[in-house]
Amino acid sequence: MIDHVSIPVNDFARAAAFYDAVLATLGYRRLKEREGAIGFGFEPGFPPEFWILQRENDRAASAGIGLHISFRAESREQVHRFHQAALAHGGTDAGAPGSRPHYTAGFYGAFAFDPEGFKIEAVVREALPNR
Repeated sequence: MIDHVSIPVNDFARAAAFYDAVLATLGYRRLKEREGAIGFGFEPGFPPEFWILQRENDRAASAGIGLHISFRAESREQVHRFHQAALAHGGTDAGAPGSRPHYTAGFYGAFAFDPEGFKIEAVVREALPNR
């Protein structure tokens, strides 16, 4: 099981505003903050599951490695809100909300590139029970 994921960002303020808006559609909120780092999760008292970090060296953060992060949604409505929020806050479309049965049965998801170019997704797996 994965405990958490973190990504480096070049423009920390822009990334923070983007993820505040986009992850809120799925019920995430800021759980921890320190200089150059924000951790997002669901419940206070539990460790954050997703972090953005101000890059630490003189090399630019790059999405070119093919990184793809998928966030679990609880409904098709959440998938749509996630995608709309991503586009409204500086992201670009990487796949509109829709069924993708060629991935797995009951797969309904949407994809976007964040302002840094990282590919993110929201998915509800309707053939499986929620959380």
